[in-house]
Amino acid sequence: MKVVCVGGGPATLYFSILLKLQAPSHDITVLERNPAGSTYGWGVTYWPDMLERLRLHDPTSASAISDGSLRWRDGVAHVGERTTTHEGDEGFAIGRHKLLDILARRAESLGVGIEYGREVPDREQLPEADLIVAGDGANSTMRDRHSGHFGTHTTLGRNPYLWLGTTKVFRSFTFAFAQTAHGWIWCYAYGYSGEHSTCVVECSKATWQGLELDRLPQPEALRRLEGFFASLLDGHALIGRSGLGGPAPWQTFRTLTNRTWSHGNLVLLGDAAHTTHYSIGAGTTLAMQDAMVLASSLAEAKTIQPALSHYEHTRKSELLSVQSAARHSAQWYENLPRYIQLPPAHMFALLGQRHSPLLPHIPPQLYYRIDRAADQLQSLRRLKQWLGPRLARTLQHRNSARE
Repeated sequence: MKVVCVGGGPATLYFSILLKLQAPSHDITVLERNPAGSTYGWGVTYWPDMLERLRLHDPTSASAISDGSLRWRDGVAHVGERTTTHEGDEGFAIGRHKLLDILARRAESLGVGIEYGREVPDREQLPEADLIVAGDGANSTMRDRHSGHFGTHTTLGRNPYLWLGTTKVFRSFTFAFAQTAHGWIWCYAYGYSGEHSTCVVECSKATWQGLELDRLPQPEALRRLEGFFASLLDGHALIGRSGLGGPAPWQTFRTLTNRTWSHGNLVLLGDAAHTTHYSIGAGTTLAMQDAMVLASSLAEAKTIQPALSHYEHTRKSELLSVQSAARHSAQWYENLPRYIQLPPAHMFALLGQRHSPLLPHIPPQLYYRIDRAADQLQSLRRLKQWLGPRLARTLQHRNSARE
């Protein structure tokens, strides 16, 4: 089979690895528009169960990814001058550049051709192929050429956010909430190497505008943010995207879905097919899981169209709970004033429960007490798991009817 992958991200590279492992005779080419090594980004996270799945599919790349990752075991939350720790939260992070390098080397060692600096503005400019994989991100050119067919839908979040790096190495997954004259601003920080960490800053739009972060040049914006998180950074600098002369590249998150994921022999992969809010730390994991399912579907179905149908059905089903969790996680931060004045341990506990569809509809302190009780009583825990989604749907329906 001749396969062309558009976009050289983790999903397409991993897919090409898995397909080559199934059948070395496959002719696979990955086309990446940027030069080799020029990717922008800091670290990406993944969790222990994902590492096990990587080991099952390709032990060689899994070992290299594990060796190149930084591991943490605890979660820490700083709320103003108050700090609380949740022990036992385990996860991993790896630099995006390192992850891409590992996957590219592994793919090339198996015979995959990777062509950098290849801009592909139109499907007609691609070489002939049995299968075209569009893994060119949330702004996919391949998908947007057929957006009517795919049924692409985008929902914008409310809060501006900024993806940064820092030389402060965080050994725990760290949250920090700082109060300003214009409201709260917060960050998520985690180490991904022995030298650097990712630091994602977020706030409400009103706070963003009140602090003039919407108009400050990037160097001035970074210095202001360093002041808000001075105790967290311990004198380390925040690092932005190089070469920007204007304002810092703040964004609002785009949750993207598609009604269907394939068009003839063209199939969507990763962020081109779906996005999930960064606050659950699953974007790269979900993209690589897409690759796993697409590769296995092609192996089992033998022909392309049944394989693409099986891939889409399987992944849409698997993503339902994750997308729900991401939606509620984003809404938790968008409604931060509802939780920020709780005692630190209570607030951090509800931060961990932010994926719950029930939480937005129950007073936070009452939810906290129910959650603590559920930890002690198995029958109450089962009731909560059963009742939560049902009550949430009922309340959401009532609210929609009132509107």
